[in-house]
Amino acid sequence: MPKLKSKSCVKKRCKLTKSGKVKVGHVNKRHLLMNHPHKRNRQARRMQTASTTVAKILKFFIHGKGV
Repeated sequence: MPKLKSKSCVKKRCKLTKSGKVKVGHVNKRHLLMNHPHKRNRQARRMQTASTTVAKILKFFIHGKGV
């Protein structure tokens, strides 16, 4: 079986920490932000860590290797 290529879109949107966690940005931050609570907009500026199940999938796409 040939080698798998890593997904470049995932590499651009996610970052790996030193401990191996996956940091991703918040969703729903593009338009109509005046209808959201200001606290939600403020907290969405920071990146969050992905859950363990999602992180496993994202690592697979970042490295292009088996899980």
